[in-house]
Amino acid sequence: MSKLIAFQGELGAYSHEACANARPDMTPLPCKTFEDVIDAVRSDKAELAMLPVENTTYGRVADIHRLLPESGLRIVDEAFVRVHISLMALPGVQIEDLKVVRAHPVLLPQARDYLTRYGIRGEAAADSAGAAADIAATQDRTAGALASDLAAQTNGLHILARHIEDHAHNTTRFLIMGKKPDFSRRGDHGMMTTFVFQVRNIPAALYKAMGGFATNGVNMTKLESYMVGGSFTATQFYADIEGHPEDPGVKLALEELDYFTSMLDILGVYPRDPRRD
Repeated sequence: MSKLIAFQGELGAYSHEACANARPDMTPLPCKTFEDVIDAVRSDKAELAMLPVENTTYGRVADIHRLLPESGLRIVDEAFVRVHISLMALPGVQIEDLKVVRAHPVLLPQARDYLTRYGIRGEAAADSAGAAADIAATQDRTAGALASDLAAQTNGLHILARHIEDHAHNTTRFLIMGKKPDFSRRGDHGMMTTFVFQVRNIPAALYKAMGGFATNGVNMTKLESYMVGGSFTATQFYADIEGHPEDPGVKLALEELDYFTSMLDILGVYPRDPRRD
């Protein structure tokens, strides 16, 4: 039996597509919530978790930066999915037959031009892949769904139009996480290191902590802050940098960072995806 990789959503979701692309040898395990995805790995029900962290159009995924440090899991890889939107319906249904198209509220605005052109009303659904599954279950010939090609394939629907998104840049970044860290050097495009930290309560602590990355030539691709413990004064930072902790520049930068922090936790060391370029 193949190993399982857990994701949030229904079969056919973009997270399912990420699993199929990045780990085609593993069986996808749909979960209701991000917490369920994490629990599936912690309880050994699944070997890996596929978790979205940010989207080029809508920014970071809500709550995910809070969940990652608390999860106890470690990042072993990253994956990028280009969000292509397809219009699907039951076999034999034509665009002119549709009275409504359902999708997650995030997807509907991304295909506004297409829906307006055909005079189709958009209707919000809890999940785009779930909307496709509902059409297959109810055999509703007046409704369509906006979702991935995989959602159509999974639910036996016919694709009426592909790639109808208004903008061509929409991409979601996912992190692949497991119970054990992997600090080995791997991949052909360099390494990434992700960590969270809290600065000490001294003047200009963050400025001083970041200085080591600049002086040692380390490229920081992401730095985000968020509150922890329900306090406006307790701030945690999430960072992605290019390089491996044993690279001379990275090692020096992390040593300097450690001096100015009260907490520093490396969440993962993993291959840099070539689609970052």
